[in-house]
Amino acid sequence: MVSRALFIPILLLLPLLLVAVCEIHTPKILNTNGSAFRMPDHNFKATGCGLATSENSDASESTIWLGKSNEEESRNLNNKLNGHKVGIEDHKQSVKIHLKHRYSNGEDKEVKDSLVESTMKDLNRIHTFHRRIIENKNQNTASRLQNRNNRHLLEQGANLGVGSSPPKKTNVSTFSSHLMGTVQSGVALGSGEYFMDVFVGTPPKHFSLIVDTGSDLNWLQCVPCYDCFDQKGSHYNPEDSSSFQNISCHDSRCHLVASPDPPRHCKAENQSCPYFYWYGDSSNTTGDFAVETFTVNLTTPNGKPQFKRVENVMFGCGHWNRGLFHGAAGLLGLGRGPLSFSSQLQSLYGHSFSYCLVDRNSDPSVSSKLIFGEDKDLLRHLELNFTSLVVGKENPVDTFYYVQIKSIMVGGVALDIPEETWDLSRDGRGGTIVDSGTTLSYFADPAYSVIKQAFMEKIKGYPAVKDFPILDPCYNVSGVKKFQVPEFGIRFSDGGEWNFPIQNYFIWVDPEIVCLAILGTPRSSFSIIGNYQQQNFYVLYDTKVSRLGFAPTKCADL
Repeated sequence: MVSRALFIPILLLLPLLLVAVCEIHTPKILNTNGSAFRMPDHNFKATGCGLATSENSDASESTIWLGKSNEEESRNLNNKLNGHKVGIEDHKQSVKIHLKHRYSNGEDKEVKDSLVESTMKDLNRIHTFHRRIIENKNQNTASRLQNRNNRHLLEQGANLGVGSSPPKKTNVSTFSSHLMGTVQSGVALGSGEYFMDVFVGTPPKHFSLIVDTGSDLNWLQCVPCYDCFDQKGSHYNPEDSSSFQNISCHDSRCHLVASPDPPRHCKAENQSCPYFYWYGDSSNTTGDFAVETFTVNLTTPNGKPQFKRVENVMFGCGHWNRGLFHGAAGLLGLGRGPLSFSSQLQSLYGHSFSYCLVDRNSDPSVSSKLIFGEDKDLLRHLELNFTSLVVGKENPVDTFYYVQIKSIMVGGVALDIPEETWDLSRDGRGGTIVDSGTTLSYFADPAYSVIKQAFMEKIKGYPAVKDFPILDPCYNVSGVKKFQVPEFGIRFSDGGEWNFPIQNYFIWVDPEIVCLAILGTPRSSFSIIGNYQQQNFYVLYDTKVSRLGFAPTKCADL
């Protein structure tokens, strides 16, 4: 028992002890004054130690941490990189976020113009995918940790003063042949079609980032910006944020990224970790690897604004950046690698994320949705089909989401396409990628030629149009009330089937001309299911059991 003489001093000291504990564990209250972005009608409250939330205001905000102690962080990181499962408790919550399409921000573009632009970006993107897979230049992060003395042999190509030279060729046989990494993404900069509003730093400032399942590293253009592309709004300035923290070159996380060439020797404890991220063409980003607070605007059933703040997100603070971004401030990766935003949220929301992309004819004010975690209320009302996510047995490219096609169905009939056309080889070549950043769908030959011929043979009664420069076949449907075409679907090797409505595989390039929205992948052996074919489908990426789910959904209603 505590004596009365001791009890009173303890009681008096208790508030001071609580304050001390709260100062250690309670996140800083967001400051929306000054030049930072002002969140609308928003009251942040500290609710004791730990989670900060505002329950009774029109808008609410909560804070979640990704940071761990150095010992725990190092142990969990090494377990992840060496393929061991990390124990994560079941997660009941999920977050739903708005996505905007490139042309939903008031850009007045003709369908033909936007289609030509998107297709050119697609082809650039495919070329990038092809170079990455064929040249086998990436390292798996586990391989990098095992080969720290060989880090200077990684794909590189720009020193901190230039940031635009292509990487030097590397003898990849120096490294483990069955480990490929996520240091270099497969996405061509600017080819992403969907954007997410993110508020970065403390106080939070607004930035629009490309969201992409074909990329891992999250990064923004940063002050000082020595060689940067044009973006809407100001660059991110780490000096304006109290939550910005450089990752030291001695930190184990520094081995997740490739350093510039020549590598910068780590001499001081507080020396920052430099990174270089090459995208296969002249596009690249170079800067400092760091952690920062990211705040996202959630969608809520009552329509009231709500914000979720995530601390200690690993990202690249890019001082030298090259690429075609069309006003974006940077990139938010959703790939399979440990650096992606979705992977960093796994300890909070589990190993799944999903999205639902509205169709291109939707009102520009209607946004698509991105969901981290399982929205169980939504899933109860959907009849999901599933197929397995696959990887190359010896040389997997960690970033991409591959599926195994068995056959293509046109008019309910399986086309005569050799099954090996769809195989993902042991060294990572071939296969089919499900990708949010590619607009149309692209199939490797001979599949594309067979698909195209099947539609041409089955579609009768419409005059063919040959003057559209990209897509083929095209038809004149002037005066036609209902354009009749055969059904199109994909049958996967494990029995799953993905059947598409006509709006997902034919596109109206003007009111009287309609074209097949499928192309071939020139000089490449892989295929891509793009975002046009995914519109008005709920698409679930479940990496815990390595599967992809999909169900037809009116995405505008979510």
